[in-house]
Amino acid sequence: MIAFDNVYKRYKKDTEVFADLSMSILPGEFVVITGAPGSGKTTFLKMILNEEKPSEGAVLFEGDDLSRLSSSKIKNYRRSLGTIFQDFKLLPHKTVYENVAFALEVLGFDDEEIARDAQEVLDIVGMSHRKQHFPKELSGGEKQKVSIARALISRPKVILADEPTGSLDENGAKEIAQVLKAIHALGTTIIIATHNDKIFAGVKNIRKISIKDGGVVAEVLKNIVYSNFIETDMPEKKEYNTEEN
Repeated sequence: MIAFDNVYKRYKKDTEVFADLSMSILPGEFVVITGAPGSGKTTFLKMILNEEKPSEGAVLFEGDDLSRLSSSKIKNYRRSLGTIFQDFKLLPHKTVYENVAFALEVLGFDDEEIARDAQEVLDIVGMSHRKQHFPKELSGGEKQKVSIARALISRPKVILADEPTGSLDENGAKEIAQVLKAIHALGTTIIIATHNDKIFAGVKNIRKISIKDGGVVAEVLKNIVYSNFIETDMPEKKEYNTEEN
C-alpha cells in the first residue's frame, strides 16, 4: 500500500534525516513509529502526505510515485488520508458537529449525507452527547476525539496521527488509544508517530518501527524482532520470520 523505496531525505548538507530507507506498509496494518526527538517521525508522516519530498528515492502509494502525481491527483490522493494532530486544529467558533461536518461540506456533500455520516463517526468516537458544544468547552481528550471523528468522516484508507496522545494526561491518552484501536478493527490502516508506544499495547498484530540514525533500527511484529535496514543497537533476535519481513 505504502512503500519507501531507497529514500534519502536531507534538509541541509549536514542534516540527513533518512539514508536509504526502504520499507512498506500493508493495508489494514496498525503501525507505530517511535524514535527520539528529531529522528524523523514527523517527516515520515509528511512524506506520506506529500508535504515533504525525498531528496532521493521514492515514496509510493498503491504503486504510484507521489512526487510524480499531478496537482489534481495529489488532491484526490489526500482525500484517501485522514490526519490527526497533537494540537487538534479544531475551528473554535464551530460546534463539535460543525467541526466534523465541515470536512464533507468543503467536498460538496449534501446535507442529508453530512448529517448521517457526522452522526455515525461521532457515535464511533463517543462524542454524540457533546455535538452541540464548542471546543473551549471540551477536555483535551474530548477535543482529540473530535479530531479523530473529523479524520474518519471521509472514510479514508489510511489515518495518520502525529503524537495524538502527546498533550493528554494518562486517562485521556488511554481513551484515545482505545478509540484508535476500535477504528483499526474496522479495517482502517493506521500509522502513528509517538514517543509513547506503550499506550497502544493490546492492538492485534501491532507493528512497532523504531527510527534512528537515518533509518529503521528495528521492528517488532507479533513479538518477533527483526531488522534488515540498520544494525545499530539491535536487540538480540529470538526469531526471524521471512514471511513477515
